Amino acid sequence: MITNRTYAVEPWSVRETALNLDLLAQSESVFALSNGHIGWRGNLDEGEPHGLPGSYLNGVYELHPLPYAEAGYGYPESGQTVINVTNGKLLRLLVDDEPFDLRYGRLVKHERTLDLRRGVLERTCEWTSPAGTTVRVRSTRLVSLTQRAIAAVSYEVEPVDSRTRVVIQSELVANESLPDPDGDPRASRALRSPLEPEEDMAVGSRLRLLHRTRRSGLRVAVAADHVVDTSGEITTSSESNEDVARLTITSVLEPGQRLRVRKTVAHGWSGARSRPAMSDQVEAALAAAAHSGWDGLVAEQRAYLDDFWARADVEVHGDEEIQQAVRFALFHVLQAGARAEQRAVPAKGLTGSGYDGHAFWDTEMFVLPVLTYTEPRAVAEALRWRRDTLPAARDRATQLGLRGAAFPWRTIDGSEGSAYWPAGTAAFHVAADIAHAAVRYTAATGDTDFERDTALELLVETARLWRSLGHHDHHGVFHIDGVTGPDEYSAIADDNTYTNLMARSNLLAAADACERHPDDAARLGVDDEESAAWRDAAESVHIPYNEEIGVHEQHAGFTRHQRWDFARTAADQYPLMLHFPYFDLYRKQVIKQSDLVLAMYTCGSWFDAHCDEDQIARNFAYYEPLTVRDSSLSACCQAVVAAQTGHLRLAYDYAAEAALMDLADLEHNTRDGLHIASLAGTWLALVAGFGGTRREGDSLRFTPRLPEKFSRLAFRLQFRGRCLRVEVRADRATYTLLAGEPLTIHHHGTPLAVNGDGPVTRTIPAPERRPTPEQPPHRRPNAR
Repeated sequence: MITNRTYAVEPWSVRETALNLDLLAQSESVFALSNGHIGWRGNLDEGEPHGLPGSYLNGVYELHPLPYAEAGYGYPESGQTVINVTNGKLLRLLVDDEPFDLRYGRLVKHERTLDLRRGVLERTCEWTSPAGTTVRVRSTRLVSLTQRAIAAVSYEVEPVDSRTRVVIQSELVANESLPDPDGDPRASRALRSPLEPEEDMAVGSRLRLLHRTRRSGLRVAVAADHVVDTSGEITTSSESNEDVARLTITSVLEPGQRLRVRKTVAHGWSGARSRPAMSDQVEAALAAAAHSGWDGLVAEQRAYLDDFWARADVEVHGDEEIQQAVRFALFHVLQAGARAEQRAVPAKGLTGSGYDGHAFWDTEMFVLPVLTYTEPRAVAEALRWRRDTLPAARDRATQLGLRGAAFPWRTIDGSEGSAYWPAGTAAFHVAADIAHAAVRYTAATGDTDFERDTALELLVETARLWRSLGHHDHHGVFHIDGVTGPDEYSAIADDNTYTNLMARSNLLAAADACERHPDDAARLGVDDEESAAWRDAAESVHIPYNEEIGVHEQHAGFTRHQRWDFARTAADQYPLMLHFPYFDLYRKQVIKQSDLVLAMYTCGSWFDAHCDEDQIARNFAYYEPLTVRDSSLSACCQAVVAAQTGHLRLAYDYAAEAALMDLADLEHNTRDGLHIASLAGTWLALVAGFGGTRREGDSLRFTPRLPEKFSRLAFRLQFRGRCLRVEVRADRATYTLLAGEPLTIHHHGTPLAVNGDGPVTRTIPAPERRPTPEQPPHRRPNAR
């Protein structure tokens, strides 16, 4: 249980009641606003003090050389780093010639609230300057979910006890000075002045800056307009230079009078459009926003989120922290993908520069499952981005001597950005993860047009990769050797079970899709012989199993490796990768994040067909004492399988770890941006774990069970044009079809028809009791 809370625990908001400068960078991530296209970190309106300034546009990056001690064929030549683009949220304030800076004077009150239903960040502040003048400041900030290019701020100043001269400087600032990186290899490189000026303008209340990145050649345009409201007299002036455009508003206010500035900021970027075209684009976006007005933008935001929560809310009774956390998680997952529109969903979303702003397999295996059942349109857009990057993936496969498409381990633009190939290039499972996401979306939505125009090509090219990467031995068994699975502490292994099972699924899905769309398959060059070869490889793929101890192996030979010496590993030596050489990690039985355990969830139908419940429980019990969770991706997966195997208390503790990863800053790096996949994992732990939700083909099955602390869990799913509500209590589950045609589901293995006539309730059988598996010393999740 978290005892020293940074944020108040409330069901529909995240509220900070005091300003702690030591936690400023963390709160900037927590209070970040985004729509998948624009990202504004939760910096203070005045810009300073700050932890990490951050304004991001999805897909805008700079190139930098990747250094190698020894060059090698196939190494990526350059990396990509997300950059801090022109900052449009700045509103500097002077109070009787004193800069409004909370490091000086006396801060009487400071409160910020992220409203999860309205989609706004609100701030109230009362401050006394060093000269003794007291003012109140109120602001509301939003990044529009309905107008993709728009973000806006309402900023209001009021003197408390004396006549006060107030100056507000509303600015656009490019090439802000950034703090130096702290040495964390996951933190972003701070590129110096990456934006070259092309145009600056300040006319009346209108500001505009255009820049172009030095190396990647991307043009960025940001423009702002203002509406000023006050009962006092004002004077205004505007100016601009290469990196700053500024509107200055001056007024003298009596106590009770207010000066309000409503600032609307439009953003755009392109690698192809001309300078005049980009100027016109942001000006048009401002015109559209002006038509809505501030009140209209706020109303549109609330309406969008009302619709989202009506189909996506998760209700938790019995743990207020997890209730808040799952809504916080859903809100940020939505923000990460809602308007990305054929761009990637980065591992940090647009909340910070951690991981250099790259997208990984996290997107397809953690984030997109949530969006598939809550905001499916965003999933189609994310997968269309993967399809658009196929040329780069094909080139990479050719470079590696393979057929098909080798998707990058980490990327912004579709090219490989990983300089460490054992954990990068060798992690070929990303191809199957993308295929898995495409199949999941198509099955959950019934979108045959998407399957034909996007999914089919992804499936075909990834199937070709697996067929050329693997080989049949003299017994006809298909092997995939020398790869890295999800567990990055076990690199360059043969027959990684997760990889092999996901490849198997990929190969079969590709063959099935080609059978459904023969003309389109023929256009892609697929014939019956190639499709048959995919099926043959899939059906003969090797799944390592240790007969002596009765468990599936994470990869061939894994269980014969020496076990890691956990007894001699101190608590402060985690994460292991920062204290021990990879050479030592790779040859021992120690697991960074769930791998075989993840396979039992993602490829559950194979395990159901080949194993009984005792086998799955043995697998889970074997790998628990080896898994150190040095990755934020692990806890939610372990929660899902712990719940499946009846370890509900353990599943509860893991679910809480995933849920509180950022709100409690469990890994002490929330300052770099939120862990979007772990946030998504909160939903997975609750819905797939305690809700027991699984998709099997074109249908859903549920095996719900609650931990003792929960009195009730309810969630909603979008599935093939229906909206299904599931409510779970200790002894029963109730299924209600809220919209759509009748649906047949399965409850603990029994078919169940649900229709619009009313809820259907069934009892929940008690789980089989098994000994609770151990965890490595110092790595047991915190007990709730």
